[in-house]
Amino acid sequence: MKPIRLLSGFLTVGVWTLLSRVLGFVREIMILSLIGPGPLMDAFVAAFRLPNMFRRFFAEGAFNAAFVPMFSKKLEADEEPVRFGADALAWLSFLTLSLTALAMIFMPALVWATAAGFEGDPRFDLTVGYGRIVFPYIFFMSLSALFSGVLNATGRFGAAAAAPVLLNIFVVLAMTIAHYTGGSIIDWLIWTVPVAGIAQLTLTWSAAAKAGFGLKLHLPKPNPDMRLLLVTAIPAALATGVMQINLVVGQLVASRFEGAVSWLFAADRLYQLPLGVVGIAVGIVLLPDLSRKLKAGDAVGAREAFSRAGEIALALTVPAAIALIVIPLPLVSVLFGRGETGPDDVAAIAVATAIYGLGLPAFVLQKVQQPLYFARSDTRSPFRFALVAMVINAGIAFGLAPVIGWMAPALATTLAGWAMVALLALGSRKMGPEARFDSRFWRRLWRIVFASILMGACLWAANLTLTLALDLPLIRYAALILLVGIGIVSFFGFAHLFGGLRLGELRGAMRRG
Repeated sequence: MKPIRLLSGFLTVGVWTLLSRVLGFVREIMILSLIGPGPLMDAFVAAFRLPNMFRRFFAEGAFNAAFVPMFSKKLEADEEPVRFGADALAWLSFLTLSLTALAMIFMPALVWATAAGFEGDPRFDLTVGYGRIVFPYIFFMSLSALFSGVLNATGRFGAAAAAPVLLNIFVVLAMTIAHYTGGSIIDWLIWTVPVAGIAQLTLTWSAAAKAGFGLKLHLPKPNPDMRLLLVTAIPAALATGVMQINLVVGQLVASRFEGAVSWLFAADRLYQLPLGVVGIAVGIVLLPDLSRKLKAGDAVGAREAFSRAGEIALALTVPAAIALIVIPLPLVSVLFGRGETGPDDVAAIAVATAIYGLGLPAFVLQKVQQPLYFARSDTRSPFRFALVAMVINAGIAFGLAPVIGWMAPALATTLAGWAMVALLALGSRKMGPEARFDSRFWRRLWRIVFASILMGACLWAANLTLTLALDLPLIRYAALILLVGIGIVSFFGFAHLFGGLRLGELRGAMRRG
C-alpha cells in the first residue's frame, strides 16, 4: 500500500468514523437531555459497557490483532483465505454464543464485578435487567468485526467503517419516536441496541460476500490455524482492551458516587471523537499494511507507513487535546447542558473532559504503536505491558479516590495511558529500523506542538470574547461553531506556516481517495 493510499484509507475510515461520532454526540445529547445523569443513566451506562467491553476483547482486540495479520498473509500467499475465514467465523460464533449464555445467567455477578457501588440501591437491579437485554449485542458485533477484518485486509474500508454508524442512527430514531409518542425513552433505548447489532452484521456480511468472501457458517473444528489464532488472540484481547479494563476499574470507583458514572461517560464521549476518528482509523489501516510489508521484507516501506501514521495521528490529535484542556466548559455546556443535565453536571463533565484531554495523545499513540507488535504476531509483549498499565490505573484510581473523589478514575486512565505508550516504545527498541519514527516525523512533531499551543492561545482569547454569547439560547450554538472554527483555522494556519502539516498532502490524498 503506497503512502498516498495509506492516507486515503485512513481518510475513508476517518470520515465514516467522524459521522459515527457526530451521530454519537447526538445520541449522548439526547440521553443526557431526556434521561439525564442519575440512577437510570448510571444503570444504562453500566449495562451497555458490558457488551462493549467484551466487544473490545473479541472484536477490536482479538480479531484486529490476530485475525487480520493471519488473513492478510494467507491472502497475499493465496493459501485458502476463504477457508481460514470460515473456520474463524465458526469458532467466534461458538465462543460469543457461549459467552452470551453465561452472561445471561450470571448477570448479577457481572454487574457486581463492574459496578459494585450500585449494590444496595435501585441501580443494581436496573443494571441487571438492562444488561440481559443489551448483552446479545456482543454476538452480532463480534461477527461483524470479523467481516470488517476481511474487508480491511483486502483494502475495502468503506462498509466496515460505515457499520458502526447504524447503531447511532437506530438509537437516535428510537429515542425520537419515544419522545414524540410519549413512550419510555429508556425502554426504547435499551431494546434498540441488539436490533442495531443485527443491522451491522447484515451490512458487513453482505459487503464481504459481494467482495468474494461470502463465508459460510459451519460447526467449529480444531485445526493448526485455529490453534495459532487462539494462542495469538488471547493476549491480544487483553492488550488492546486495556482501555476498556481501565474504564471498568474507573466505573467501580465512580459507582460509589451518584451521578459520577454518567459524568465520566459523557466526558468519555467527547475525547472519543478525536480518538475514534484518528486513532482507530490509523490503526485499522496501518495493521494490514504493515503485515503485508513485513511479509514482503519491505522494511523501508514499513517504516514509512509507521512514521506517516504517527505524523498524521499527532497532527490531528495534539490540537484536539489542547482544545479539550483549554475550553472544556463551553464545549460541555453547549453540547450537553439542557433538559435533565444541570449546571453542576456540566461543571463535573467539563473537569473530567479536561483530564481525559491530557491523555488523548497517549490513547492515539497506542493505536499507532500496537500494530508494530501485532503485524509480527507478537501479542505477548503488549499483553505484559497492559498488565503493568492496569496495575498503575487501579492503584491510582483506588488510591486517590479518598482524596479527589470521583475524579480519580479519569486521572488514573490518563496516567495509565502514558505509561502504556512508554512501555510500547521501550519494547519496540529491539525491533528493526521500521519500528522507529523517521527524521521527518521528528522535524514535524515540534512544529505540530508549537502550532497547537498557539491555537490554544487563540481559543482562550476567543472564549473570553464569546463568553456572553455562549450562554444565550440559540446563539450559543453559533458561538460554539465559531469558537471551534477559530481553533481549526488557527491550527491549520500555524501548522502550514511552520511546516508541521502541509494542507496539499491532505487535499491530494482526498482527491485520490
